[in-house]
Parts: sequence; C-alpha cells; structure tokens
Amino acid sequence: MYWKMERVVSRLRERLRDPRVRGLAEKYGYLPYMIARYLEVLGYDGTLSLLEANEQPLPDSIRCNDYAIDCGELVERLEEKGYVLEKIPWLPHGYRVVEEGVGSIGGTHEYLQGYYYVQDPASMSVVYELEPAPGELIIDMAAAPGGKSTQILQLARDRAVLVAVEKHPRRIRSLRSNLQRLRFSNYVILKGDSTRLSLPTADRILVDAPSTGEGIIRKDPRRKRSRTISDLAFIHELQTTMLEKAIETVAPGGVIVYSACTLAPEEGEMVIDRVLEQHPDILEVEPLKAPTSPGITEYFGVEFDERVRMCGRFWPHVQGVEGFFICKLRVVDR
Repeated sequence: MYWKMERVVSRLRERLRDPRVRGLAEKYGYLPYMIARYLEVLGYDGTLSLLEANEQPLPDSIRCNDYAIDCGELVERLEEKGYVLEKIPWLPHGYRVVEEGVGSIGGTHEYLQGYYYVQDPASMSVVYELEPAPGELIIDMAAAPGGKSTQILQLARDRAVLVAVEKHPRRIRSLRSNLQRLRFSNYVILKGDSTRLSLPTADRILVDAPSTGEGIIRKDPRRKRSRTISDLAFIHELQTTMLEKAIETVAPGGVIVYSACTLAPEEGEMVIDRVLEQHPDILEVEPLKAPTSPGITEYFGVEFDERVRMCGRFWPHVQGVEGFFICKLRVVDR
C-alpha cells in the first residue's frame, strides 16, 4: 500500500472511536469510515450540511448538442412539451430541468434525435476543462457510456480524432449508441484495459476514472454503504495506474484532465499528489475555469503537494451538484 494511504487508513481507523461518527452514521445510514472522512475535511457543521444535501433528490440537467441543433430551438421545443429549463451560468450548453414536461426527459423525440444528453453539471464541467479542439488526437481512457466522449466531439465539432477506450463489452453498446445518436463519426472505439493497451501519442487525454461513486449518493443512496476502506485503497491504485499511463502516452506539452465522481480525497488529491511526487519536474497543475471549491492539501495529518489546491471539488452542499473531483495537468517535459 502507498505509504500516504497506509498512514491515512491508520489514522482513519483511530477516528472511528469518535462518538459523533457512530451517531451520524446511524442517523443517515452511512458506513462509519465515510462519516469520519467528512468530519476530517468539512468539520461537524459542514458534514451536517453535506449529509442533509445528500438526502435531497438531484434535479435533472441536460447538455444541448449544438452540433445537431441550435440550443435556442431546443429550449423552445422542450418548453412546448411543458418543460421549464434554467440556463446553468458556467456551462455554455448546460440547462437545469426546473419542471418536468410530458414524458421522461430521457425519452423525448428530441433526446432520441441526439439533440441533448442528460448529464449532471459537475460531469459536464470536466470536458470544458479539457478544451478539445479540431485536428487533435484525443483519448478518453474510460469512455462508456459516452457522455464525455460525445462532449469531446461536440466541442471539437467532430473534427478531432477520438480514441474511446472501454474494457467492458456490454458498456461498449451504450458508448457506441450515444456516439451515433448524437451524430458523431470521427471516433475509434477500442475494447480493452486502457492501462495495458498500446495507445497512440495524444494531444489531450481524459482520465474519467472508475471510482467508488460516492459523488452520486443523491441519485443512488446505496453508495452510502457499498464500498469499504479496502475497496478505497484498491480503487486508488487503479486510478493512479490509469493516470500514470496517461502521463506516459500524452505528447510533450499535452493536457491530461483527471476526474472522479467522488467525495474521497483518496480518489482525488491523493492520486494527484502521488503522480506529482513521482514526476516532480514534468507536470504542471493548471487552474480550472469551473466554480469549484479548492483541492484539499492536508488530510488526517498527511500533507499533500501544495499544487493540489489548484485542483477542484464540486460538493453537493456547496454547488448543488454531484460530488466530483477535477484536476488539469500539463506535461511540460520528459
């Protein structure tokens, strides 16, 4: 186990004796180690705010596919069906569904025609940080079900070459379906483990890493109890391996965006801190444009590289969206 992870786990286990941990875990239905982590990062009042926010249903949001339709026309069409939409200020193509209309937001004719994708604002923010452009070769290292892959090609106007990697055959179906539904063609789907494949040198790489999914508790309350401390350590290793592969693959001067749908520092700042420690001279952390909270620089007495503060977090009780971690890296040298 990575030495910082080992130290954090040891101190985390000690913190489980705090009576506040047991009380909040029982009241809100979480595993105690999760509450102990929230208390460490947010304090008692912040933890209560987070737990209460996670009890509230998460409104649907959509990303208008302006490659296929003018967004103003899309809004008019959905409003005619009774939907009330609210523009999300920091997202050029993002709208929050304030009131539902006729039928499901994922079952309208406009959805089936590829005019939009149902996607949380935090998830949408990731690809805007990647800043894909026409003429580039871009890799999405864990691409299914295709929300971010389709957004990459949307922003590049289907004039970048996207290599979409997915190792689970059943998930490839949804990836291909979404790419086709949203009317994109300039992509190659690779079936396999992105950490083991021979990948082409890329201008930009998205590592939207598999995670505990702790960020989607508002959608899936089972996430309150579905992962153990051991699972967290295992996932941290997987995420680090994926990010190391991206660093090896991206061209000099290229950009990597790492993201995870999580609240756990073990899946966010600790992953970035580890690769910065391994590659002290070749990586730069770049500031984000999204309205995130800053990254965490100390956790259970373990200090991280100060640069992780430039990474960003979406918190359910602060920004009102899914929990998400995002960090933008540039490889400046070899």
